[in-house]
Amino acid sequence: MKETFFRSMTWLHTWAGLAVCWLLLLIFFAGSLSYFRHEISLWSKPELHKSVFQDYDQQRIGQQIAKGQAYLADKAPDAASWTISFPSERKPYLSFGWADEPKKGERRGKFHEHVISKDGQQIITEIRESRGGNFFYRLHFDLHYLPVVAARWIVGLATMAMLIALISGVVIHKRIFKDFFSFRPAKGSRSWLDAHNVSAVMALPYHLIITYTGLITLMFMFMPWGALQEYDGDVRAFRADLNPARIQAKPSKEAAPLIEATSLLHQIQQQWDAAPLKQVSISAPGKDNSRISFALNSEQTVTDRRNLLIFDGVKGELISKADPDSATYKTYDTLMALHTARFADWALRGFFFLCGLLGCAMVATGTLLWAVKIAQKQQKAIQSGTEPTVGLRLVDGLNISFICGLPLATAIFFYANRLLPLYMVDRPQREVDAFFITLAVIALVALWDGLRGAQSWRRWRQWLLLGTLAFAALPLVGAVTSGQSLLANMIDNQWTLVGFDMVSLLFALALGFAARQVRQSKLINPRQSATSPRTDTARAGRASVVRATRPNTSAMTRETRDGDLEEVRQ
Repeated sequence: MKETFFRSMTWLHTWAGLAVCWLLLLIFFAGSLSYFRHEISLWSKPELHKSVFQDYDQQRIGQQIAKGQAYLADKAPDAASWTISFPSERKPYLSFGWADEPKKGERRGKFHEHVISKDGQQIITEIRESRGGNFFYRLHFDLHYLPVVAARWIVGLATMAMLIALISGVVIHKRIFKDFFSFRPAKGSRSWLDAHNVSAVMALPYHLIITYTGLITLMFMFMPWGALQEYDGDVRAFRADLNPARIQAKPSKEAAPLIEATSLLHQIQQQWDAAPLKQVSISAPGKDNSRISFALNSEQTVTDRRNLLIFDGVKGELISKADPDSATYKTYDTLMALHTARFADWALRGFFFLCGLLGCAMVATGTLLWAVKIAQKQQKAIQSGTEPTVGLRLVDGLNISFICGLPLATAIFFYANRLLPLYMVDRPQREVDAFFITLAVIALVALWDGLRGAQSWRRWRQWLLLGTLAFAALPLVGAVTSGQSLLANMIDNQWTLVGFDMVSLLFALALGFAARQVRQSKLINPRQSATSPRTDTARAGRASVVRATRPNTSAMTRETRDGDLEEVRQ
């Protein structure tokens, strides 16, 4: 503990955030993109951009189910499961899909999806494989290359550190509302502190909610003892009660005729009236333990759960109505919905996306503030010609790697989606590799620059400009590879694709603005934050003139100024 409570909380805020800052930046960035994962996935499959988009049609549900069941019975009679997905706001197309039997060591079998044209006359089977937006969704809590359990423990611990940093930040922020309106550019560490404060305060409720609910998503991994005690260690029984739809029937070799799924529609109407359906899933088709599940489309309700009606696939009897109504489940479900925002329309998801980017800005400005403070402590040594310490070089290199690298790597991921050969082996993984290879290259260049003492602000500007060009050209590459330009998408009312291109251009503008600011101020370079003697002399002269001409400050003003200085020092 430090000598005062304020200094103790400041120390806790600093090190709780810095211990995981670059990992948090990755989590925030990938999580922000996840709000539009379905839209990104749609963009990543240009084969679906013509004559496919359609609206949900209640009058054609029976016809679509019958056609889908017949098609899947002919195309994949031995599949582990069949799926008929109806058009929705975020996935505006009808598709028939099936999952193969999982191979040894696999949790799930490979999933295949064929999409039906708008007029129902064509079935599009040649669709490029891509993880699309699901890559960013899984990345922000699975970290991709790591084992799932280990990755979620790492993400969970980082989230705990984030919650500690947020709470301690509120405690030490004496003028939280005043500083919301304060930004003083070109003032060294004071400017970075202002930027850190503004980005944190503007979206503080969001930051608290998203961090706390992120921990809730992992609660059964961190604290499983209550459930294990109640169910005597039977995890499968616990999961069956929590979400019956996730428990799959055991494989069976006994053949049995599958009923027509359309014959169950009258029971569906009795339960849900004319509510829209999301999909129909048939597990173990052609076996005596087959199940037919109807999922309700609940996009417009504040919930993350899946309302299901599960029927026996041979007898047609209602087996389960997966609609938990306990207060505990509803509380958990609501918190999950707040984290995922699956209930939100495009405008609210856009707001969450902006708040997520503010979270990225909060973490990035915190790391830059730290780098500037380290450079100020080494000011005399740097001015005398001594090279910065290894710690400062490492911090500077990591800042460049993640702050510049994440946007550029994302753009490269999208380029890989459009430019890699369509029939490349393991194509989705190659797209992901392109993302991480870009990050690795930027990190290696940044660390090499640090070893040889190169000026890092030039490298900042180069990477930012490269990111600007990459995002600016992305709509053009999309138009060439899909045959649908931005203007054509506007005319066809394909606003999902229009939105992707517009956001790409906005990213290009933001990165271009950042590159311009780096060139003008050079404050991004910690070594430049150590002011030269000439600059110190001129600043001291101006300060003396100001002191000679202004009236004496009050005790309250001096206290406020001292608080500012204390906050910067910490």
